[in-house]
Amino acid sequence: MPYKANADRRHRIPKQRHRVTNWPSYGAGLRARGSFTVWFTAEANKVWLAERRTGRGGQPRYSALAITTALTLRAVFRLALRQTEGLIASIIALLGLDLAVPDHSTISRRAETLEVPRPRPGREPVHLLVDSTGLKLCGPGEWLVDKHGTRARRGWRKLHLATDADTGRIVALALTDKDTDDGLRVGPLLDQVGGPVASFTGDGAYDQDDVYAAVAARHPAAGVIVPPRSSAVRSDTARTEPTQRDRHLQTIAERGRMGWQRALGYNWRALVEADISRWKRVIGDGLRSQTDRRQEAGVAVAADVLNRMLELGRPEYVRLT
Repeated sequence: MPYKANADRRHRIPKQRHRVTNWPSYGAGLRARGSFTVWFTAEANKVWLAERRTGRGGQPRYSALAITTALTLRAVFRLALRQTEGLIASIIALLGLDLAVPDHSTISRRAETLEVPRPRPGREPVHLLVDSTGLKLCGPGEWLVDKHGTRARRGWRKLHLATDADTGRIVALALTDKDTDDGLRVGPLLDQVGGPVASFTGDGAYDQDDVYAAVAARHPAAGVIVPPRSSAVRSDTARTEPTQRDRHLQTIAERGRMGWQRALGYNWRALVEADISRWKRVIGDGLRSQTDRRQEAGVAVAADVLNRMLELGRPEYVRLT
């Protein structure tokens, strides 16, 4: 996407056209995403109930696998907690299994402390693509609008995503308050990746010294691909010891914004925007839980759902124009 300064000339830039080269396998993967095939393996049946705890306190009845399964079905089908309970009960009955069904209160309460496994990158080092979006909170604000026509400010939280450019998988995520600056979440996102990072790519909101410092502190050899703002100037040491940002400004001065994007591969950032689009089309644009911990567990499960769908089929294409 061209830089915003070219908005008045954007209509002259032709839209890119691509041709998918693996339609048979990709089409089969798309159909598999809608397949309602649920199967409980023998291993899952054995660990459906939680192991007895030796310490003090109440004994959990259901394992983390059972609660994660319930939250996964809830995310995929966009169900309320009671409908989720009913869906699990019907699946277990259809399969003829002798398993207890977690009730809606248990699912909600256990989501508060559920530890969802974090996704892992496909290969190392990782080319990281980062962006953020807003997820709305369902609450009295929308009720006032529907009931009285009052224009109230809608509550929402900010979702930060980090995508592996090689696989398109979501490898790190964070859910924060709506007023949290994007640059402040760079460090925690990098800590979730674990392995080495080859490059960090973000939009102009990440054009901050703290972002460069956070990447350099954790991955000194990683490149930071962030477009400098239109009013950016070079540092005082640009002639003797140019920084990455100084080199970006030099490339922009020589080739222009579009030339800089092509030279550094900035256009790959569209993959994380595609993940955000898939999130809102498949999972939805809102949060169904009320507390922060339950919302965090919900988005972690949703990220795992999208990664699983991506494994079923991914398009391979060539550019025509």
